[in-house]
Amino acid sequence: MNVTIRYACLLSLLFGALSVSAEDQPQHFEGKDSETLEEAVENLEEASERMEELLEEDDLSGSEMGEIHRLTYTLEKAMARIREEAEIMAEDLERVHLGSEARDVEQVRRYGEKFVEKVEILTD
Repeated sequence: MNVTIRYACLLSLLFGALSVSAEDQPQHFEGKDSETLEEAVENLEEASERMEELLEEDDLSGSEMGEIHRLTYTLEKAMARIREEAEIMAEDLERVHLGSEARDVEQVRRYGEKFVEKVEILTD
């Protein structure tokens, strides 16, 4: 057999195997966006409640596993937003702390109000 034909056959087998592997991979989804902390908390609550319902099933079917897979995209986006907001909250709280040490009423009020507002979103 000609060397060129061998390579062509080998490449076609390789690409065929790669396309089968790609087909076996789970689909990727966008998930619901969490542009604000409020949206993130709402999406986290809704998606985790649905996941809890699905996890209560004795046997998880393929479609239920697919739904859980889709939910994880929304949950990941919500958690990313919450992490970002938590970092900002920590910075605001540190400014309140430093402002209280320095008796800087304006700084304490400005950053304290921002901090408390976000805590209320997280705890309501």
